[in-house]
Amino acid sequence: MALKVLYSLADHEGGSLEHVLMDFWKNFQFRNDVLGEAVDDETPPIKPEVRHFAERLVCGVAENLERIDRELNSYSTNWALDRMARVDLALLRLAAYELIFCPDVPHNVVINEAIEIGKRFGTEETPAFINGILDHLAQQHRTAST
Repeated sequence: MALKVLYSLADHEGGSLEHVLMDFWKNFQFRNDVLGEAVDDETPPIKPEVRHFAERLVCGVAENLERIDRELNSYSTNWALDRMARVDLALLRLAAYELIFCPDVPHNVVINEAIEIGKRFGTEETPAFINGILDHLAQQHRTAST
């Protein structure tokens, strides 16, 4: 869910994050499963804890976007952020936020989840691309004990 919101933020430049989140939850319905696939029929709403967690991640990325982008730029030596696929960039920002600001989440979990999500929503090259950048970022921000 957080990836989907971050992806949609590029279409709402200039709008407040609160407004984007409100529109997102109001206009889209998702299954209450791990993939959160969009549905057209009447399904039970997203569990409050899932929505809260997704919003916490999105707000964390938004509040720290400058630093996250600066860090990503330093590890993506052959790719400028504005040249990256939108889904790759949104996924990198999300995972970078967790690696830098959520030390309670093990770095291998962050990277593995990003790779799996990249397989689902990105291109064939997305998993390796994401893995390379996030591995360097994790080495910088996490100790061997995490």
